[in-house]
Amino acid sequence: MSTAPQVLLSIKNVVKHFDISGGFLDRLQFEQGRITQKYTVVKAVNDVTLEVLAGETLCVVGESGCGKSTLGRTVIGLYSPNSGEIHYRGKRIDHLKYNERNPYRSKMQMVFQDPYASLNPRMKVRQILEEPVRFHKPKLSQAEVKEWVAEVMQSVGIDPQWQDRYPHEFSGGQRQRISIARALVVDPEFVVADEPISALDVSIQAQVLNLLMDAQEERKLAYFFITHDLSVVQHVGTHVAVMYLGTLCELSETKRLFEAPRHPYTQALLSAIPRLDTTRPKHIKLQGEVPTPINLPSGCVFHGRCPHANERCKQEIPKLLPTDSGTQVACHAVEEKRI
Repeated sequence: MSTAPQVLLSIKNVVKHFDISGGFLDRLQFEQGRITQKYTVVKAVNDVTLEVLAGETLCVVGESGCGKSTLGRTVIGLYSPNSGEIHYRGKRIDHLKYNERNPYRSKMQMVFQDPYASLNPRMKVRQILEEPVRFHKPKLSQAEVKEWVAEVMQSVGIDPQWQDRYPHEFSGGQRQRISIARALVVDPEFVVADEPISALDVSIQAQVLNLLMDAQEERKLAYFFITHDLSVVQHVGTHVAVMYLGTLCELSETKRLFEAPRHPYTQALLSAIPRLDTTRPKHIKLQGEVPTPINLPSGCVFHGRCPHANERCKQEIPKLLPTDSGTQVACHAVEEKRI
């Protein structure tokens, strides 16, 4: 008898906004004969709810600036949400104090987009990899730490002779391997991969992607995989979450999403994938400009570019609702069966 996969991470109605108003003098404005304060807020993530199952890869896709990376950093604890809840294995973690999060830091790791910026330039590879092991596994002796690190280095294809060199002495692909090793060295269960291959050459991208997939199979990892490369999504993803202006538009199994996308924005994204076959869908050209996350439009954030928008779309925010196929879609047109 098969058992249902365990929910590893649960995100409920998470909101993350950034106040970029500046200091007191920056906020002052003279309007209609009065001095007032004006606050400028970037609404990066707006009421996002989703789950990540143990051992699966949830791919988060969307245009640049849609809130993918902000959501990933909020999940991992680099940002605190303005509201909403984040649960890990049923335990709420977003409100925990710094020291209370330590047991979860070893289980939740992150691989950043820029491997050079994410590695300490003043530390050698050996120091970069040994430091987190000593912190999270204080009972290990010096010899055991070195052995532990050596095994992880070997598993990701890092030459042991690299350990006394600095990050600037490596290529981009080598640095990304070191970043992956740093994430895996504390034996995590959940990894946020924030566009881990986008800064690499195409020939190196496949190597790093295969490395991540091999690590997932060997260690039973769950990935929160942030990317804008839909070909990668189709190759590695179990489920896909499509975001637009900080809002979750569609959540679906990968195969079902590519076969029958439901949200108009998802359809436009998939139609833009270059293909060699003649049966590919017609490219959908969206009209209008992308709104700014500082001044989000009322109602559905996509209504200004959507060919199916009506008056309800301009006034009412759609909810993420399940469809007959199992896909969850936030779209009034889909709900009303107009598309």
